[in-house]
Amino acid sequence: MLYGVIDIGSSTVRMAVYDISPAGGAEMLLKKKHIVGLAGYVEDGRMTQAGIDKAVDILLEFRSFLDCFHIDHVRAFTTAALRNASNSREAVAEIERRTGLSIRVISGDEEATFDFIGATHGLAGERGLLVDIGGGSTELVAFAGGRIEQKVSLPMGATAFHARFSAAVLPSRAECAAMRAEAQEVLAGAQSFAQVAAPAICGIGGTFKSGLALYRAVYGSAADDLTMDAARLPELIERFVRDRALPQEDVVRLMRAVPDRLPTILPGLVIADVVAQRFATRRITYSDAGVREGFIYSEIIGGGAASFPCPQR
Repeated sequence: MLYGVIDIGSSTVRMAVYDISPAGGAEMLLKKKHIVGLAGYVEDGRMTQAGIDKAVDILLEFRSFLDCFHIDHVRAFTTAALRNASNSREAVAEIERRTGLSIRVISGDEEATFDFIGATHGLAGERGLLVDIGGGSTELVAFAGGRIEQKVSLPMGATAFHARFSAAVLPSRAECAAMRAEAQEVLAGAQSFAQVAAPAICGIGGTFKSGLALYRAVYGSAADDLTMDAARLPELIERFVRDRALPQEDVVRLMRAVPDRLPTILPGLVIADVVAQRFATRRITYSDAGVREGFIYSEIIGGGAASFPCPQR
């Protein structure tokens, strides 16, 4: 059976079409995305009308695509940008009314759980720390033996940090320092992780995907190498701050590697570096699976919640 799954994130709005078999397999057939930065549309804690309108436009585009192929089973969920807005209920209700989609607002705790399920599916017995740096929040999940030991959703993300601290596309050294101080303060509040050490981190989501692309462009690692040396993150950040007169070859590297994430790549890497230093991490490995796949395994294949056909317009 074909399912459309829509993830309304704080940085990116994504849609994917999956063929889900009766035996419980899920094959992704197609994916589309718009890098929107919804977290940047939050002002004084409220999602602005411009942000609501932007989300509606994208969701109507996705809805039209799914209707064209008569894909009636659609699941949509949203994370930090809409979850944390003080007008979350009203904003989601307006988006639902204008698009005909039912949207589930997942909690930070649920987001961390779906991250874990998606990224570790089939890896029972492993131990590690999972990190998902989104646009408006960062999820940490410590796991062992296929089970979650600790999990937390923290109020810091790449898009939110750029909107709050950066005065231009690329942040300055001083702005990166302010981001770092904020990230350290937020992370210090995660008391349940006080005794956690993680020589290796599994990183998921757009920050780590784009960070790996930039890391490869700078350090020349192989295309099939999904790892980054955590000790190199500070120099990678320093290389692209706007105070530095970027040589043309670095401008080319940056624009080729992360053309859609120029404003958020450094804020995301600052958070990644703070996390890596806090947990004494030496190696970061990127995983392409995350919250969307976890949602599918848990809520559709696993039957965590009954699927529903998309209402007809």
